[in-house]
Amino acid sequence: MPSFSHTLPLCTVALLSFSISACQPIDTTATHSDTEDWSCQSQNAPFSYNACSIKAEALTDGHYALKLFWQQSESAQPLLTFDNLMSTLPSNQALSFAMNAGMYNKDYAPIGYTVIEGKELKSLNTKEGGGNFHLLPNGVMWWDKAGNVQITESNALNDQLNNGDVQPWYATQSGPMLVINNEIHPQFNPDSSSIKLRNGAGVCRDGSIQLVNSDEPVTFYQFAELFKNELGCSNALFLDGGIASALYAPSIDKQDKKEMGVMIGLVEKKE
Repeated sequence: MPSFSHTLPLCTVALLSFSISACQPIDTTATHSDTEDWSCQSQNAPFSYNACSIKAEALTDGHYALKLFWQQSESAQPLLTFDNLMSTLPSNQALSFAMNAGMYNKDYAPIGYTVIEGKELKSLNTKEGGGNFHLLPNGVMWWDKAGNVQITESNALNDQLNNGDVQPWYATQSGPMLVINNEIHPQFNPDSSSIKLRNGAGVCRDGSIQLVNSDEPVTFYQFAELFKNELGCSNALFLDGGIASALYAPSIDKQDKKEMGVMIGLVEKKE
């Protein structure tokens, strides 16, 4: 969703230290398509939303890979759409599900820390400013080459990077954090009337990764409550919202045709 920072306008991205998980709420009205390692579901409570999850251990054996996508391989032009993303995949790979992965400016470039296949494309943004991105604390969703996914608060990650303690293979920064060590973001107001479509990622206590896209407008507090109470996520990060919120999940018949910046997707290697 378009938002404005100090120097870069439009969309939204962030993260904090957390492991990723997909505790599945039980809803008899849900439609779903499960595999042994991942699933996508449509849920009706506590509000209408779609969620795709992947078991953390499934990302470490080489059959599945969580990846970020932004630019076309032979140019600096952004991919923009899920269709364009799929057209760039090798014939032995398939896209299981995907989502927009963070805030971007008018040129569809990310406004926060972005690492793709070990290459830093945008530096960590720890500046103060307006808009959702700077509703601190914000954070970074990142994972190493082995596929171990975390969400880390931006300043904490900055210290780890400076000390050489971590080596992100993929990373996307956005904000605000939704859930921080089992607590809802302190600046969220339970009585807020600001409702929008929202999407985000969570690390749940069962060790799985959850990517969620609301199907109706909700407040930040309601969205954070979903991750904390319904999905059991100890940490969760807002990715974006409004017109920028997009989901590709063919198993539940969802394929948005919107244009966006960086995308996150689960890729399966075919036999």
